[in-house]
Amino acid sequence: MARAGLSEPVLHRLLEAAGYRLSSYPAGTLAVRSTDRRAVFLAASRIGPSEVDSLFPPPSVRRTLVYEEEPGPAARAQAAERGIEVLDPWTLGPGLGEILLPAPAAAAPGADESADALDLPFPIAGSSARTVRPRVGRADVEELGAVEGARCTLRLVPHYVSAYRVRPATAHGGRGPVVRQLVAVNGTSRRAEIWEDGERELVEELPSPYQTLSPQLGEADVAPIALDAIRRHHTVRVDHTEQHGGALVIETRRVVPDPADVRLGPFLLVYVPHWYIEGTGGRIVLDAVSGLRKGDPGDPD
Repeated sequence: MARAGLSEPVLHRLLEAAGYRLSSYPAGTLAVRSTDRRAVFLAASRIGPSEVDSLFPPPSVRRTLVYEEEPGPAARAQAAERGIEVLDPWTLGPGLGEILLPAPAAAAPGADESADALDLPFPIAGSSARTVRPRVGRADVEELGAVEGARCTLRLVPHYVSAYRVRPATAHGGRGPVVRQLVAVNGTSRRAEIWEDGERELVEELPSPYQTLSPQLGEADVAPIALDAIRRHHTVRVDHTEQHGGALVIETRRVVPDPADVRLGPFLLVYVPHWYIEGTGGRIVLDAVSGLRKGDPGDPD
């Protein structure tokens, strides 16, 4: 039976015109479009979804299996478990419209993609400015900490900071607009944070006495930690909806940005002030920039 009244050669030409690259297999034809990570398999037989699953490229966001005839409830259940959309000759017509929609256009190279765009945007007071200006002073700490007879110590915690750009996926599986932010890897705890541009300013010196902690990891260790934090932060949820009889089944997949869609700039070692409040009830650590309570980011002892 021809799928939706379309012959195999016509379907192939439509997919190729829509930007898909076709590959032939004994079980059918695989069409892959890398721009939005869609993949369509035109099955030549009653092959099961479990057998086709391994043929789809791992980065595929939307996967569709097209049968020449009704595959049956067992095949549909298998496909639903794997997040594979199933189309038959009666549902291919409506589904084909979405499959052939143009992929989101990738941004053209230019200033958007240049290395200059990844320079750190800190307002630097001088060439030796490497400390983030605190916003929370000792008086604020005593009020926030509310610890009777506490001892407050200001410590500078090393962070490796880099500007980055990332192109996350969209909710429909395409490639979204470029996002630029800062990633900061704590040089003692190895924890990473995403910083917003313009939230922090570097200064050369602080008026209050402080202690400086030494980094416990080198620059070679930083990039993998930063990359992992960026990809987790910019992971999106892609919902795939399919009708099964009278039931609407929604399958959610988490789509992590491809490493090729993340670009890191150079790392700069800066020091973030933290207040250590020690009293009879133990220790409280506050970020002197945001005022947030933190896990202990390092101890010089």
